[in-house]
Amino acid sequence: MKNVGFIGWRGMVGSVLMQRMVEERDFDAIRPVFFSTSQLGQAAPSFGGTTGTLQDAYDLEALKALDIIVTCQGGDYTNEIYPKLRESGWQGYWIDAASSLRMKDDAIIILDPVNQGVITDGLNNGVKTFVGGNCTVSLMLMSLGGLFAQDLVEWVSVATYQAASGGGARHMRELLTQMGQLHQSVATELANPASAILDIERKVTELTRRRRTAGR
Repeated sequence: MKNVGFIGWRGMVGSVLMQRMVEERDFDAIRPVFFSTSQLGQAAPSFGGTTGTLQDAYDLEALKALDIIVTCQGGDYTNEIYPKLRESGWQGYWIDAASSLRMKDDAIIILDPVNQGVITDGLNNGVKTFVGGNCTVSLMLMSLGGLFAQDLVEWVSVATYQAASGGGARHMRELLTQMGQLHQSVATELANPASAILDIERKVTELTRRRRTAGR
């Protein structure tokens, strides 16, 4: 069995990954090692029935002992750790959800419903770095990939808005907290059917602008 390290498994992307791996029984085929940037030494999750403690995500020696590293920790972590690992001679597989390595010559963006052949060729040719694609582009290509393959699409213009979930679990918590604060600020008015909706809107807008100005 391969020793597989997981970093960033508690965040939004990592949590979904853990859920899917449990459902697919992927942990039955590997020896998982869980790392943390802030809670080393605490009990590790028991996915797949394994037990242990959380390891230090910045411990290069511990990371070098792994065959595969799966990280959902974000670009800052990748930028700090990945070069050091490669420079140390580590030859394992690095699988990353962050965007930091997408344009590197030695990395392949993975979207297997669309580019399974590219992934397979990369594995056969010794590629060891695989990176998740942009979420919006990935969804678009899964629906339009066949048309591109048949050369039926000349060009595509895409405009998207960044969702709070794109910033991870911390930003989602922050958004929900702010929503609760906005509701509390007008709770009395909302409970009064006779209150003017424009007065409620002005109060919410004023609070939003004040918080935005304070955050600059």
